[in-house]
Amino acid sequence: MNATPEKPAAAKKAVTKKATAKKAVAKKAVTKKATAAAGQAPAKKTAAGKAAPAKKSTAKTAAGKTPVKKAPARKPESRVAMVRRARRINRELAELYPYAHPELDFTNPFELLVATVLSAQTTDLRVNQTTPRLFAVCPTPEDMAAMPPEKLEELIRPTGFFRAKTKSLIGLSAALRDRFGGEVPGRLEDLVTLPGVGRKTANVVLGNAFGVPGITVDTHFGRLARRFGWTTAEDAEKVEADVAEIFPKSEWTMLSHRVVFHGRRVCHSRKPACGACAIAPLCPAYGEGETDPEKARKLLKYELGGQPGQRLKPPADYPGQPAPPMAPPVAAS
Repeated sequence: MNATPEKPAAAKKAVTKKATAKKAVAKKAVTKKATAAAGQAPAKKTAAGKAAPAKKSTAKTAAGKTPVKKAPARKPESRVAMVRRARRINRELAELYPYAHPELDFTNPFELLVATVLSAQTTDLRVNQTTPRLFAVCPTPEDMAAMPPEKLEELIRPTGFFRAKTKSLIGLSAALRDRFGGEVPGRLEDLVTLPGVGRKTANVVLGNAFGVPGITVDTHFGRLARRFGWTTAEDAEKVEADVAEIFPKSEWTMLSHRVVFHGRRVCHSRKPACGACAIAPLCPAYGEGETDPEKARKLLKYELGGQPGQRLKPPADYPGQPAPPMAPPVAAS
């Protein structure tokens, strides 16, 4: 019997190589098909021929830290819920500031009217330090209307914008003398006809000199009304109208004092003391300021911060210290 001749070694090697290649192609096709079925793109190979590691589902920042998730958006608040929250804030502020009051020194409606006009673009403290000398010289509308402008300017200079304020004071004093018998009228419609008197000034005078309820929208009140979610308006009259619909009329004057007190002492414009705020749980704007309790307490002002108040003659129930009078001018040597 003749033996089958063996294939040359080179031919045998070629057959083996060809079979291996076919197996690799088949394996690649199966892998590709399985990957497509799973809805994933095949892993890319690096320059070294190794598959790149799959990306993790959680992205990382440049610093290698997983980004912090944002807090869930606040749920929309119904009108009824907002009104209830607003009135609760008012009650909380009433407990916090039972001694809230107008922070301008005055003894009669005319002094309050003049002091409120002077308070524009300055602090109540600066006005209170200025008015004693002013009222000593011109205690009545008749006296102020007859005052030479240059002399009145010098008396009120510390309050700033003294030329414009002098013009308003002489104008309103003359109007009181000529049209109202030298008396401050007790109606909003009459007060706003006086030079330099707008709704804010009129409401201050009506609420605190005549007992007529009014909402005083100054910069503090407007800022807090927006932070509390009572309004989105920037215009003072629109803010007044929005807030008036939330609270009963009997609360308007004291509400104004409480909100302004809180704005000056705790809820500051640039850096609110959120961590020391008694109404933080009710405030949609919590977190805009300092939330650390210790750091926040250092931001408190006036009596809450152990400092003098704004009035030289505060009410008897005021728990803080009176403000110091203005230092006398230094005489030229």
